[in-house]
Amino acid sequence: MELGFLKPLFDRPGPWASVYIDTSRATEDAARQQKLRERSVASQLVDRGADARTTRSLMDRLANEPVSGAPPGRALFAAGAEVVLDLPLAMTPPTNEATWSTLPHIAPLTGLRGDQPPCLVAYIDRTGADMELRAAGGREHLGQVDGKEWRGRGHRSIPADRQEWHYRNRVENGWNETAEIIAAELARQWPESGAQLLVLTGDSRERRAVHNQLPEQIRAVTVEAENGSRSPGSSKTLLDRQIEQACEDYARGRLESALERFRAGRGRPGEHYRAAGVDTGPGQAAEGVPAVVDAARTHQVATLLLGEIGPDAARELWIGPGVDDLAVQRSEAQAMGVAKPERARADDALLRSAAAADAEVLLVPEGVAGPAGGLGAVLRWSL
Repeated sequence: MELGFLKPLFDRPGPWASVYIDTSRATEDAARQQKLRERSVASQLVDRGADARTTRSLMDRLANEPVSGAPPGRALFAAGAEVVLDLPLAMTPPTNEATWSTLPHIAPLTGLRGDQPPCLVAYIDRTGADMELRAAGGREHLGQVDGKEWRGRGHRSIPADRQEWHYRNRVENGWNETAEIIAAELARQWPESGAQLLVLTGDSRERRAVHNQLPEQIRAVTVEAENGSRSPGSSKTLLDRQIEQACEDYARGRLESALERFRAGRGRPGEHYRAAGVDTGPGQAAEGVPAVVDAARTHQVATLLLGEIGPDAARELWIGPGVDDLAVQRSEAQAMGVAKPERARADDALLRSAAAADAEVLLVPEGVAGPAGGLGAVLRWSL
């Protein structure tokens, strides 16, 4: 999961109210159930010491949720009587939870937002392409690009001679120019879209031509899907399944690659380790709270690994107002210049630092061999 969307939470001081709530409406008494859930989180916030104005801002936001199109759940974060971030969740939270703490309690997002990478989809035919961005928050139309098509002169038959060769050659050149125009627009949109995966769908010949024109670094994360069409009203059910599978394959491959680098790099300092063809160099991984805290403080973390289970996530750290103000011991934080260190969960504090350093976070599912204790990191350079 990329963490850039969390940065608004770190621009202001706490304390923070964090709410994870089931908003599904699959039952006949959905409205009544929703009211009960809202009362439950309000009661939890009051019990934990949240101020009345911040609690009211959250309840007002929940009360105004539309009945149709409600997501399985929502995560809301509020401070100073203002809801700063309101996120739809990909799955229902296991419990309706509300916390009041120095930092926003963002750690549950790694499992509830889903690990589907932002995906740029191009619907291609010989005249151009329509583009959309699919992400956890929904779909966004990014516009269209019109290519260059040569249509010939009506539907007359072409003699089987030199004229026919010229006709076909001009058609072929038109297709290639269209593919080049589409590929250039996709390359332009790619950095600003934030996408991690590109899906090309539509006519097979045209999408293959676009694929061949893409820059190498984008081509490496591009897949082709057979069941999409640019035609208005065309069914996208099969395409949706293909894209979902492509996203799952991408996320699984990214986690496997990160774990290979982590396992290879956590050996004895000074030794090189090679696993699955990956030479990470000496000590290019951190494992356990003290090592990961040290790496996060110096912006060494490239990928933060959070185990789905493990005791280290809930361990308390000492933090200050800055994203790099984190320490295992209170005295250590004071030695760093933090006047009034405060306690925070390790997972929330490390996610704050990772977001500021533009690192990514990956959830290691239960049953997959990951960091001992549930906290680890792949580093940008060796310790």
